[in-house]
Amino acid sequence: MTTEDRPDRLTRLEIIVTEQEKTIEELSGQIAEQWKTIEAMRRQLEALTDRFLVLEEHATPDIPITKPPHY
Repeated sequence: MTTEDRPDRLTRLEIIVTEQEKTIEELSGQIAEQWKTIEAMRRQLEALTDRFLVLEEHATPDIPITKPPHY
């Protein structure tokens, strides 16, 4: 490698590092947004599950255990 090649190589490496830093920041932001969405969906699922269980309790009548008439 000649000394003339060194500045070009160093500049290319700096550009690559800068682009990678930008990509990492973008991905980090996307992951943070996805995490917020997942947490909101989890809370919504828990609320819907609770509502379903309450509705299921009220919709299912308690069937009394009795002897059949022929006994």
